[in-house]
Amino acid sequence: MIRPTAFRTLATAARVTARVPVVRAAPPRISHTFHTTARAFVKVGDPLPDTDALMEGSPGQRVNLAEEAQKVNNMLIIGVPAAYSPGCSTTHIPGYLNHPKTREFDMVAVVSVNDVFVMKAWGDSLDPSGDVGIRFLADPTGRFTRMLDMAWDGTAIFGGERSKRYALVVEQGRVKTVAVEPDNTGLSVSLAEKVLGPAPQHKLTE
Repeated sequence: MIRPTAFRTLATAARVTARVPVVRAAPPRISHTFHTTARAFVKVGDPLPDTDALMEGSPGQRVNLAEEAQKVNNMLIIGVPAAYSPGCSTTHIPGYLNHPKTREFDMVAVVSVNDVFVMKAWGDSLDPSGDVGIRFLADPTGRFTRMLDMAWDGTAIFGGERSKRYALVVEQGRVKTVAVEPDNTGLSVSLAEKVLGPAPQHKLTE
């Protein structure tokens, strides 16, 4: 014979059980093999981005600096915010054009997020004879610049995404030194005399 107290005990246990929330196992986390942001390529020891996004002279002339770096011993890459901008045209690039150590590199390239025709005309205006041999490369889509993690929002000044001002020295296909302007467009750490050292002073002989 079941006593009434037993019924009360069972009913109480049922009410307690009903109040306990059901904890469902969380679905397994899926590990993605990609990242939502680009990896920063510009670190000492890194290779250059492997892309043919750069153009030289015409849209059909593609340039892959990663491949070019394998063909030469050393390379200098100068990134600028915009062709024909005052700082780029009067100070930054002329500083490299006039620095004697620029000629010690097997290849020197100026890269900007501009169209290829603008970059060609700018290069012709700065080095009309081509004596220095600096190559002016367009990055019209900004792909190369983004892969270097050097893109910034220049809409307020230039109307769209642009490149930070920087200078990279590359040896044996890998980045040796990195100089990036902390404010994106300034003229300090990426100047020729900062990257290449002071230009040798020739003493006058009597």
